[in-house]
Amino acid sequence: MMNFFSQVSVAPTWLWISFTIGIIILLLVDLSLFGKGDHKNPTKSALIESGIWISIALLFNIWFAAYFGGELGFQFLTGYLVEKSLSVDNLFVILLIFSSFKIPASYQHRVLFYGILGAIVLRAIFILLGAHLLHSFHWLLYIFGGILVITAVRFLRESDEKLNAEDNWSIRVLKKIIPTTNKTTENHFFVRDNGILKATPLFLALVVIEVTDLVFAVDSIPAVFSVTQDAFVAFASNIFAILGLRALYFVIADWVGKLRYLKPGLAAILGFIGLKMLVVDLVKISSQVSLLVIFSILVTAGLSSWYVAKIEEQKKLKADAFK
Repeated sequence: MMNFFSQVSVAPTWLWISFTIGIIILLLVDLSLFGKGDHKNPTKSALIESGIWISIALLFNIWFAAYFGGELGFQFLTGYLVEKSLSVDNLFVILLIFSSFKIPASYQHRVLFYGILGAIVLRAIFILLGAHLLHSFHWLLYIFGGILVITAVRFLRESDEKLNAEDNWSIRVLKKIIPTTNKTTENHFFVRDNGILKATPLFLALVVIEVTDLVFAVDSIPAVFSVTQDAFVAFASNIFAILGLRALYFVIADWVGKLRYLKPGLAAILGFIGLKMLVVDLVKISSQVSLLVIFSILVTAGLSSWYVAKIEEQKKLKADAFK
């Protein structure tokens, strides 16, 4: 095992173990402090919680860069930005899943917690496997690059509004295996109905979220490996990006209509890093340049969304004034 870690990363075994223990502690803190009770997170407290998670990630980034060098530090920060931006798009899908299953806002935090926990396990497996494959087969970079370019085109053409979670293939299979109910009883994943144990809409939503994350991992894992081929950098940046998603969800739920240019921005990011992987043996694009390009795209998408929303709001106020 120690030999495996040394093959795919500069990080020693003790750092892998310490990081994993630290993540478990953070998850327990998250559950105990922010996950108690059935309530909807106010936007202000959700923003504060998101800020705490981002601060923890950046502090770790600073320590990691000081200990292992600035180049790996830049790779971590770039990977974190890429995964954070992709995870925001994932949150839009989760919002539609909750809407489809009619999950009350007061119960959503529990589903999100376990959904994120499952995502962490899945990402860890995929990243370690991907790092090992890239270490053995360099040509896989071209396949990953092609996947990202295709995904960028798909992002420009698809619309999340067409999602119907109840038609998801995983739900159809699940309903054939175990009894289900449409009743949402408190925050339980399973309830007894006439002596029969049945899965509630909360459990069905959790299943769709995990399956959706599996699909998103096909995009995000190649994306992070375009930034770094160090397994620990890929793993740590990915996990930190996921950790604050539960709090960020309640922020996005209120801002969903204002981030209209997020998807084109993500398409541009995926297109850039996909092309970067395709020309990796011809042109070397540094981590600093990648970070600058990705940050510029995100800022442009964010400011454009804000500006257009502001213009439309002003037009609406003028129209209302003339009525």
